[in-house]
Amino acid sequence: MARDCIGDLIMKWLPVTQELSFQKFIEQSDLLEELKYDFNEKAELRHTETQRPFVFNYYKNVLERNSKRYQALGHLLAQYIYELLEKVCKLQKVYIPTEADKEPRSFFFMSERALTSHHSVLLVLLQDHGAFRAGQWSQQAIIHHGLQHGSQIPCIQMALQAHYDVIVLNPNDNFVDLKMENEWKGLLTQNIGSSSLKMVQAENFFSLQKPLQCIPKRCSNTPEEHMAYIWDYFISKTEGKDVAFIVHGYGGLVFMDLLVRRKWEVMNKVYAVALIDSEHHVGHQLGSDVQLLAWIKHHCREWVTSPKPLDKPATTVLRKEFPMVSAGTEKHNLAPSSSLQSIFKYFKKALKAKTTINYSRVPIVTRSCTKRKQSA
Repeated sequence: MARDCIGDLIMKWLPVTQELSFQKFIEQSDLLEELKYDFNEKAELRHTETQRPFVFNYYKNVLERNSKRYQALGHLLAQYIYELLEKVCKLQKVYIPTEADKEPRSFFFMSERALTSHHSVLLVLLQDHGAFRAGQWSQQAIIHHGLQHGSQIPCIQMALQAHYDVIVLNPNDNFVDLKMENEWKGLLTQNIGSSSLKMVQAENFFSLQKPLQCIPKRCSNTPEEHMAYIWDYFISKTEGKDVAFIVHGYGGLVFMDLLVRRKWEVMNKVYAVALIDSEHHVGHQLGSDVQLLAWIKHHCREWVTSPKPLDKPATTVLRKEFPMVSAGTEKHNLAPSSSLQSIFKYFKKALKAKTTINYSRVPIVTRSCTKRKQSA
């Protein structure tokens, strides 16, 4: 999406975020002294006193403490963006598995009528692998380039304005670390009276990290499992909807995995897939399946990092299974925001040109099959 268009979208929800500012979010933790940052009017992360960008080397040349501080910032950003998804984008938080109660659970977000409104587009967002969570394309891009480039909020706002319904996946929320959960709870405790207690808690957090105590989250143990569960229990249940995907990095591999696992359902429900600098491998994942190869050729388009201008052809000799164009940037973490406007144009054109084809499990007739029938 063009930068001025993204800026317009950002400005529309900034007045709301002033009430739900990131600084107020940090004030609820015990890291106010270490993280004096907030988002300015351009949705860029800046120091509240110096107005300078984020500095990693806060503790002079102490890598482990600086890494822990960066990790704490990332955790606070995740919680903050969850709040924005619910309070600004008006999305609903849905816990999975749905029947679970007293066990660690993952969750995702969706618009209010995502499963009920008919004859509308359902857009599914599937990000890259990493420490970041739902609502983020790249944690690093948020910190160094702002919410308009690293978060999925401009994409969600654009989709909602186009009367799309939206599902925001959370594929990297795969386990709960009991040790870290206890530390986060200590740091995020509100209204602690003793400043000395706050200092002790912060010091404990930045001390040497102990071994992880991880418990996998059922039905979301991997990005692939997370995607399959939400497809089976939510997306596949929708009727009369045209489904589109935007997938980034490893998300492309996850989508191709879903396509193989749920071949007929996906081919019948999904009308367009926008891949962004994807990590999929057609040869390894789809093999020589003629139907799948034909389907991706007509329903997928990829935006790849390239020095070429946005939308210029960028097909390579090694990868030419479907159209590939430039994302307009050479940076992987900026490719989603750079290509956003082009992707929505692609969705609009693909929907207009869409023809209803019901894919079925009827085997493809080949010459060898015909010969066998004739000789029988």
